[in-house]
Amino acid sequence: MEQTVSRDRTIPFKKQMHILKRIVKYAHPYRKQFAAAVVLSILLAIINAILPRIIQIFIDDHLTPGGVTLGTIVFFASLHFGVTLLRMVVWYFELYIFNMASERTVKHIRESLYKKLHSLGMRFFDQTSTGWIITRATNDTEAMKDFWNVFLTIMQGVFGVVISLGAMFALDASVAIWILLFAPILLVIIRFYQVYSSKTYGEMKSKLSSLNTKLAETINGMSIIQQFRQEKRLQKEFEETNQSYFDSRYSMVRINAILLSPVINFLYAMAVVLILAIFGVEALNSPVEVGVVYLFTTYANNFFRPLTSLMDSLSLFQDGIVSSSRILTVMDNEEYAPAQKEIQGAEIVSGKIEFKNVTFSYDGKSDVLKDISFTVNPGQTIALVGHTGSGKSSIINVLMRFYDFQKGEVLIDGRSIKDFPMRELRKKTGLVLQDPFLFYGTIKDNIRIKNDTIQDHEIIKAAEFVQADHFIEDLPGEYDAKVVERGASFSSGQKQLISFASTIVRDPKILILDEATANIDTETETLIQEGLNRMRTGRTTVAIAHRLSTIRDADQILVLDKGRIIERGTHDELIASGGKYKDMYELQNIGLQTT
Repeated sequence: MEQTVSRDRTIPFKKQMHILKRIVKYAHPYRKQFAAAVVLSILLAIINAILPRIIQIFIDDHLTPGGVTLGTIVFFASLHFGVTLLRMVVWYFELYIFNMASERTVKHIRESLYKKLHSLGMRFFDQTSTGWIITRATNDTEAMKDFWNVFLTIMQGVFGVVISLGAMFALDASVAIWILLFAPILLVIIRFYQVYSSKTYGEMKSKLSSLNTKLAETINGMSIIQQFRQEKRLQKEFEETNQSYFDSRYSMVRINAILLSPVINFLYAMAVVLILAIFGVEALNSPVEVGVVYLFTTYANNFFRPLTSLMDSLSLFQDGIVSSSRILTVMDNEEYAPAQKEIQGAEIVSGKIEFKNVTFSYDGKSDVLKDISFTVNPGQTIALVGHTGSGKSSIINVLMRFYDFQKGEVLIDGRSIKDFPMRELRKKTGLVLQDPFLFYGTIKDNIRIKNDTIQDHEIIKAAEFVQADHFIEDLPGEYDAKVVERGASFSSGQKQLISFASTIVRDPKILILDEATANIDTETETLIQEGLNRMRTGRTTVAIAHRLSTIRDADQILVLDKGRIIERGTHDELIASGGKYKDMYELQNIGLQTT
């Protein structure tokens, strides 16, 4: 991720155009609306050029010569009012159509990003901080709204400048040429600002991502922080990160204050002085029409004012380019979930599991599973035991297809696990984690996991099956009882029972238990164990267990060490063999006796 951050800091112009070309593709479904906005923008620029022309004609042809009648005044006032009213209508539809199209484009980008995140494999999420991902999906997509408005400003500015300049050439080409001499100065200023702001905005985005990461980690680890009294240390770290972000924003504010409105307004003032000087010199020799002077100063204002808006928008443009770059970084990520062949008709019927000489590595260098082989027949239970880092969870990751293995075969019902559609694997495999995650909503929502095909009576039946109904029916609202974020209002045992119910309601053929009783109190463990025994009946079960007493009845126990199976057999066989399993079992029993 650090490489991504460093790339964000300076984005060459050529790469900016490449990013722009790619991100604009998301606007393709709404091209008709954008095209309509372009037409209206041209029409608006023409109207803006007509309005001062009406006043100029009134001054030079009627007011200056004298003899103005009430009818003339009413005519020109009505004409100016009518054109102004037309300008308001055109402006309204231009803003409405363009902004609606841009909002839909941003919505499309956010949905595409969210969909992409769900297609990425677990490796991406294991290697990427939550704060970094949240920043991509929130701050960066939100910045795209202002980014698309930049294009509206650019359209209005370009058409305004071109039409104003064309009108000046039509009036007096020599004066228009003098005004045009300011263009190179403006281009130099714009280029300098673009280079500087690109680097500064990259740094701002990088530091904002760090800020979000720090905040996410603090909120998620608040209980640990308070337990170990780390508030002051983390407060200091947050202040340092926040100060770094402030410094980068300060740099941006400083350059904006110098190069935006003040510089453009100064150049406009110089242009007005030049216009007055030119016409002043002409007036020494022959009369000069006052309306023409007014018209030139107005067109000069129309020439420079859009440039002020354009310069203001450059900061938003750079912000949008950086945000687009970071969004595209996610969209280009190829850490996909393992691909399935998805052979037609492949279906899990019995749930027989076979690992044949499986070797697996997370990084492609160090193998965490080495030549793993075992078979679990339908309805049997196999238990995986071993010290931390022995490879137990890696076997689960491979079996759940969170990661792809490098060598060997994994078979279900005699067919390669890669042949099954991912939907079939997820439907027929139930995973119960050590620390279950509950979503905000109700107990009923968490058991059905937003699957509306699961009826209420099925939810109640599943809860009764795992004996979760005992505590659910004592809650206010029972199955409609509220679940706060991550199920914080429930005990570990209650959350685990809800997790059991959400698994069993889908009636999986294969049950995977990842240390399902590791954090459960003794009283609740009895209910949990009874629930597990019921769930395991008639299902192929793979269980990781730290408490060896909970897997004594397993049909087969595999003892792992450093990615290899060093012992296998039933509980009694392993105890009789006097190996590592016996040492682990006796050590746990001694610990229980001393407590």
